[in-house]
Amino acid sequence: DFDGTLSLLRSGWVDVMVPMMVEVLADLKTGESEAELRSIVEDYVARLTGKQTIYQMIELARQVELRGGKPLDPLAYKKIYHDRLMQKIRHRREALRQGKEPPEKYLVPGARELLEALKERGLRLYCASGTDHAYTVEEAEMLQIAGYFDGGIYGAQDDYKSFSKAILIQRIINAMECRGDEILGFGDGYVEIRNVKEAGGVAVGVATDEPECQKVDEWKRNRLIQVGADYIIPNYLCRERLLQTLFPE
Repeated sequence: DFDGTLSLLRSGWVDVMVPMMVEVLADLKTGESEAELRSIVEDYVARLTGKQTIYQMIELARQVELRGGKPLDPLAYKKIYHDRLMQKIRHRREALRQGKEPPEKYLVPGARELLEALKERGLRLYCASGTDHAYTVEEAEMLQIAGYFDGGIYGAQDDYKSFSKAILIQRIINAMECRGDEILGFGDGYVEIRNVKEAGGVAVGVATDEPECQKVDEWKRNRLIQVGADYIIPNYLCRERLLQTLFPE
């Protein structure tokens, strides 16, 4: 996975998406309190984290319909959200682009060293994200980690049904003629951990407490364990112990 697993460039996206969705539902004036709406939104946003962003917007449209409203097209909701998110993170992207800040500031601690260690072991690396493909590639390049992914970088497509992390895992198994239990996945989202486990692979849950990522986020930890994460880490500073566990001599 990319956002929250390697990259912190979009850290805080939940604090943009959830209020925007609560705002849309509150405008329907159903009598539900803001706290009730927030709880509903937080639940489905978390459940769909790791899938392409459009799925969260499809669910928002469904919630509007359930309340008797006439929803916008999910793509319109996605644009509103993305415009607000870009306002929040524009300064980070600019600082990186202009060389005013080092890439390490927006990487989960130890991420680069982990990627290097995995490459040294001869693993073929793939990056899959629910963020739009063009932005995922651009931000991986900004963070100077794109070169590690010899298997490719894959992000959300306009034709959202044509791509998912589960589809990518199946393609890897078919193309590489490998077994599911030879897949090693890292992610901070419910979706990618479940996909890796369903394929028979080993899943490392990266329960990053963003943006510092110095301790385990208990809420993320519980969600990741529920879907079968084999290991839970707060960052990659423990990578030597993790690698010894994953690849015993």
